[in-house]
Amino acid sequence: MPKKAARTPRAAKRSKKPARDTELVIITGISGSGKGSVLRALEDIGYYAVDNMPVDLIPKFAELIRDNPSVEAAALVVDVREREGLKRFPEILPLLRRSVQARLIFMEAEDAAIIHRFSETRRPHPLGTHHSIIKSIRSERDQLAPIRAMADLIVNTSKFTVHELRDFISERFRGQREESKIMIYVTSFGFRNGVPPDSDLVFDVRFLPNPNYIPKFKNLTGRNPGVAKFIRSFPQTTEFIKRITDLLVYLLPHYIREGKSYLTIAFGCTGGQHRSVMMADQIRKNLADAGYKSKATHRDIVRH
Repeated sequence: MPKKAARTPRAAKRSKKPARDTELVIITGISGSGKGSVLRALEDIGYYAVDNMPVDLIPKFAELIRDNPSVEAAALVVDVREREGLKRFPEILPLLRRSVQARLIFMEAEDAAIIHRFSETRRPHPLGTHHSIIKSIRSERDQLAPIRAMADLIVNTSKFTVHELRDFISERFRGQREESKIMIYVTSFGFRNGVPPDSDLVFDVRFLPNPNYIPKFKNLTGRNPGVAKFIRSFPQTTEFIKRITDLLVYLLPHYIREGKSYLTIAFGCTGGQHRSVMMADQIRKNLADAGYKSKATHRDIVRH
């Protein structure tokens, strides 16, 4: 009998791309916090983007992008629009991380900012209109709390404009230099009106001579060249500016490594009109010169 033909070896299974080669960014968080803007920013820098993907399809999607050599990175949004399916996400995320390099971004903002955004867009909250907007926001926070606890990055967008948020995401995920990964808000205020509640660092500049007691400066602000020159004329002003700038330049890389996306630095004087205004503007300039994105605001500059 003729010998049987040798069995042809089975074709080797196509090797799967290792998880470290395929990145999947999952965006979730509070409605109105900017999830769509983040998704579009990632799409603009080359991520394959999908909005509102059903939770049960995410593992299959991860497999598809892992095995597709033309997709190196993808991003998707999953949120409360998924309803009951969202409860299964905490179980699914660890499984995804075995397959791809999954990163979870949680977007949030203060209640007042969310309410303002819904008012501007006139869109209903995803949880419906049978409750007030504030009750819907708080219910959403409760539902998302277990997912927030798993996040690799939490971004509070209360102070971001749409453009600032897109710039922040673009710079962070493009791997640009470390300093550009944080937005710094330098604000002035008057202690008589209370410390800004969102301040991360607060510096009291009431030790500096007060221009308010000089008649020609009383109704001006720290942005006036004459007022600024008067405040700078004292040696303690120059020394304070140098020491605070050095301190902040030392601290900021540590905040960045801890995942801080923005930092609010507040300078306070009595009324928030002269000394704190001049100081906030100068520190903002010094941080910008050091390579950090920074913005100055003056809460009490128009109060008397």
